Amino acid sequence: MEQEVIQFHCADISYTLRNKNLVRKWISKVCIAHGYTIDQLSFVFCSDDYLLEINRHFLQHDYYTDIITFDNSSNKRLNVEAYISIDRVRDNAKELKLKSSEELHRVMIHGVLHALGYKDKSNKDINRMREAENHALQQWSALIDV
Repeated sequence: MEQEVIQFHCADISYTLRNKNLVRKWISKVCIAHGYTIDQLSFVFCSDDYLLEINRHFLQHDYYTDIITFDNSSNKRLNVEAYISIDRVRDNAKELKLKSSEELHRVMIHGVLHALGYKDKSNKDINRMREAENHALQQWSALIDV
């Protein structure tokens, strides 16, 4: 069931996500812990330029970003499409001295947490988001260490 509702696609790039089934299991556990079920969750991996066009067209923002999440969820049932710039993830990972996969997992769960109701506009909201990200990433670490 997790495979059908959590999907991974590529737009204008070729990218292979490692440990897809573990990622599905992890994200499902995070959602369930927040009282949500997943109807549909699609991650679309793309380039900076592709995501910039989405940012300009749909949000009227003229800057690069790592993720844009379109959330059509209702009644604690997730229906989400998340576009992730692999270029941004790699650049951010290099800047933060992290593995690209670590930064990608943070970005992915960040998008999911937005759909679960977390915000990141105020300092208080940013701190709550970071705590939730870190907690989810600890769960990820526990899964891959098994």
